[in-house]
Amino acid sequence: MSDTPSIMSAPDFQSSSPSIQICRIMRPDDANIVGNVHGGTILKMIEEAGCIIGTRHCNTQTGDRCAAALARVERTDFLYPMFIGEVAHVSAEITYTSKHSVEVQVNVVSENILTGAKKLTNKATLWYVPVSLQNVDKIIEVPPIEYSSPDQVELGKKRYEAQKLERIETKERNGEIITPVSLPERQTKEPYTIGFSQSSLIHLIGPSDCTLHGFVQGGVTMKLMDEVAGIVAARHCKTNIVTASVDAINFHRKIKKGCVITVSGRMTFTSNKSMEIEVFVDADQLADTEEGKYRAVTAFFTYISLDKQNKPLPVPPLKLEGEVEQKRFEEGKLRYLQNKAKRVAEKEQKQ
Repeated sequence: MSDTPSIMSAPDFQSSSPSIQICRIMRPDDANIVGNVHGGTILKMIEEAGCIIGTRHCNTQTGDRCAAALARVERTDFLYPMFIGEVAHVSAEITYTSKHSVEVQVNVVSENILTGAKKLTNKATLWYVPVSLQNVDKIIEVPPIEYSSPDQVELGKKRYEAQKLERIETKERNGEIITPVSLPERQTKEPYTIGFSQSSLIHLIGPSDCTLHGFVQGGVTMKLMDEVAGIVAARHCKTNIVTASVDAINFHRKIKKGCVITVSGRMTFTSNKSMEIEVFVDADQLADTEEGKYRAVTAFFTYISLDKQNKPLPVPPLKLEGEVEQKRFEEGKLRYLQNKAKRVAEKEQKQ
């Protein structure tokens, strides 16, 4: 089977709730050394499905041709691990449209093709804006979808306003820079400190990383972010680690082909069984010296530590140095408690 995801069912373009499904078998290069598929691989497939359905829907009207550009990914939980040899079925559906944005909800189901067993591994919500192929600074109006009830419209509006507010709040705390730690410096750091596990990755954006209009695909960026977060988690625990969840990923500015991006991650919080890693993506346009480096993407990743039987292990406590690290830790603890309360509330609603 090709490495490129295949479209399993072609939707009716005029459907009131456009949807698609793609699938791909998981190969050894999709996984870590113990066979768990990288969270970044799954995030990339989720974004590909969202981009396809978003772009397809926004081009059902006459006028400028456009491509759906990823603006935000809501919190995404990794409910179960996926393994080499399993087939990932990724289904995407448009659930809300505003004047200039599209909400896409995505489910990922893994299938063991030897036994036929299936399980839901991921649920995600993504927001896209349609960008003109003729002028990348021009945002196209989104064709509306039909809703089954007025309640569906109101709930969609609430989700739209909530994510819009959170994006503004994230921008306000976006100026901080993570200074890369060199190997000689790391050797002087005490284990379990933030400086000891802090990591960075530098990547040149090439044609294969980009969309139709020459900007990096959101899924490519998310995969690199997950790799860096995974390195931070592994350095801290020295065990097998897997992505447990990703808090909202905000795409603040577009990244052009030819840019050099620096993906930086640092530990912010640890509980008994999980660790939170903050990841920044900074872009530098080498051909445009006036632009300078700018903050393009931000997110928080949560990882857990596993033993050889994929059972959770305790996470070593984070050793804090100074008031700034203590403040970040308390902010991370608040996010941890809020997410925990949401999970409990959702579980009670289902009962």
